[in-house]
Amino acid sequence: MLTESQIKQYRQEGYVTPDFRLPEDVLEQIRQAHDRLIKRHPEFSDYCSALLAYDTWYLTVARIPEILDMVAQVIGDDIALWNSSFFAKPARIGTRTPWHQDGEYWPIEPLATCTVWIAVDASTRQNGCLRVIPGSHREQRLAQHVSNSAEGLALSLELDESEFNEDDAEDIVLEPGQVSLHDVYLYHGSEPNESDRPRRGMTLRYMPTTSVYVHDRPTRYVGEGRLSMSQRTVYLMRGIDQSGQNDFLVRY
Repeated sequence: MLTESQIKQYRQEGYVTPDFRLPEDVLEQIRQAHDRLIKRHPEFSDYCSALLAYDTWYLTVARIPEILDMVAQVIGDDIALWNSSFFAKPARIGTRTPWHQDGEYWPIEPLATCTVWIAVDASTRQNGCLRVIPGSHREQRLAQHVSNSAEGLALSLELDESEFNEDDAEDIVLEPGQVSLHDVYLYHGSEPNESDRPRRGMTLRYMPTTSVYVHDRPTRYVGEGRLSMSQRTVYLMRGIDQSGQNDFLVRY
């Protein structure tokens, strides 16, 4: 469970690195599942934005009680999972994730999500660890984003450079099995992997069921070869659907 000071940090800074760590056997299962995915879909060797559409085994990780307990502490007891992704960043070829807010991409009303970021490998400054702007979530608003179609980017939208000062960034360095939690409005990104080691990171996206995942709402982002936002399946993980409007039908 998160301590009171860790919950306070999440509220004030928009992210936290808990004391919790996944055991090595679970990490090995994640690695094996990722190897299976890449064998079937080599196009996802660097980034897969919709793991659950290709292998629902990842729900096993999403249902780990300790993870759900921590998420409940920051978004409440009624929890839905609407996405899981894999940012693999192979050695020497991992792409850069531009500065952005997650909520710029997602059709959730009202906008709310806690992302759990799992370090499957060590995540370091050398191999492109997650970087954040502490406190950038506090206004609970989406800042100006611009399109960027340059090569070597994991995402096509990025924060306008006038919105923040990169000198304020902090690196989230994690050992294998460690996790971080961050808010949907937090400014974050990562550099390319220039090391000889992979930087595999898995994300779980949880929203409170007071919010609704709006499948038919147009979004600005349609990634080439990636599942559209309207095709995501939402899974009730704990409690009830407080909104009474979420569609839990299997979409893909």
